[in-house]
Amino acid sequence: MDKLIGRKKELDLLNQIKDTNSSSFVAVYGRRRVGKTFLIRQAFDNKFEFYMTGMSNVNLSQQLANFYAALIKYDSSANKKKTPADWFTAFQQLSVLLESSKRKKKIIFLDELPWLDTAQSDFVPALEHFWNSWASARNDVVLIVCGSAAGWMINKLINNKGGLHNRVTHRLRLEPFTLKECEEFLKYRTATFDRYQIIQLYMVMGGIPFYLEQVNVAQSAAQNIDRLCFEKDGMLRSEFDNLYQSLFDNAEKHIAIIETLSKKAKGLTRGELIKGAKLPTGGSVTRILKELEESDFIRKYISYGKKERNSLYQLTDFYSLFYLKFIRKAGVLDENSWINGLDSPEQRSWSGYAYEQVCLAHIKEIKKALGISGVQTATSSWISANTDAGAQIDLVIDRRDQVINICEMKFSINNFTIDKKYAEQLRNKIGIFKEETKTRKAIFLTMITTFGLNKNSYSDSLVQNSLKMDVLFE
Repeated sequence: MDKLIGRKKELDLLNQIKDTNSSSFVAVYGRRRVGKTFLIRQAFDNKFEFYMTGMSNVNLSQQLANFYAALIKYDSSANKKKTPADWFTAFQQLSVLLESSKRKKKIIFLDELPWLDTAQSDFVPALEHFWNSWASARNDVVLIVCGSAAGWMINKLINNKGGLHNRVTHRLRLEPFTLKECEEFLKYRTATFDRYQIIQLYMVMGGIPFYLEQVNVAQSAAQNIDRLCFEKDGMLRSEFDNLYQSLFDNAEKHIAIIETLSKKAKGLTRGELIKGAKLPTGGSVTRILKELEESDFIRKYISYGKKERNSLYQLTDFYSLFYLKFIRKAGVLDENSWINGLDSPEQRSWSGYAYEQVCLAHIKEIKKALGISGVQTATSSWISANTDAGAQIDLVIDRRDQVINICEMKFSINNFTIDKKYAEQLRNKIGIFKEETKTRKAIFLTMITTFGLNKNSYSDSLVQNSLKMDVLFE
């Protein structure tokens, strides 16, 4: 792929940085495969004063040799020097190179930065010294650092308590594609999927560009899911462990949290999560939860009417959920297992929940479709305090204009029909919500379905807003 899809907000920021009258220290982070390196290369048209990529699982001397090889590419006279013996010397050599440059802005790109920080390498102190004693005093340096190891980027760089404290001038967390960006990406690859199929792919792999690159545009969504997830050598069959091990040190606790959350759709409190994942209480859990949040694997939310201490954590990474639900337990000889299981109760249950998560990832688009983009709102979920009632609302949009949208999300291959039984459930749910929350605001029931509602007496009397999946692509 040679075209940058989406990323307008990020490109606008990077273009502003080019025009600033001071030096900038930009930290780019996000989960593996989300397109961080591609973004930076495209934004700066590969025109760097210096560029290098850290190497995985090598020692200090090998990383320094890697640095020296990159230095020679940008300064032929550097081959008269020796490979630096330490990172302080390496950054001194880099300073000499940059001081000789005539360019208005000197763009330095250090990719996979966490890998450079090998054991007892003193990389971070050397980076601190380079920025604090030389680069920050100038007005023509743009230092861009990037890394998939989100834990390192967050804890050792962005939230650094030492010499790099508050030195990062811009932090850029790259998020997965929206549905609109996925559609644009797939169209660029000449795919002819309809939106129902694009949502099916999104529910399995999310908006991860690298995963979408693996999609065969000549096959259906179901065929691609079978091939990528269930065939013996399918790329997504073995991605799970690689994903977490590459992002986090000692990833076993991160994986334990993800596995625990995958079993409870509505989410878990911190205490429930610690108990379920069999983790020790303490600060390390707070750090791990924050790392997973920052990497878009989980979300923390407060149920409507509850306080911060009652916050719930919910698994939001589509691939992780699908892997734990289906891929992990599939046998290596299960050919066409996904296609053969279409419309099974297990697949229907998963698709309903996954579609809810798709909607929750596109709240901005839902608000736009409702015509309330300019209205101040607070979004949350709600769970009845009466466990016997079992009432739950996955999306509550509490509006400043004295209206609350209660949203119901339904995934189906045809128009959705509200029958007598479901109508009674909806009336009961709305009644319990009003009674427990004591709200005086108007309640608007909003249905978000794939192909729309079949019109009948129940939909006419209950539903104020009916949205189709198309609004999620706006």
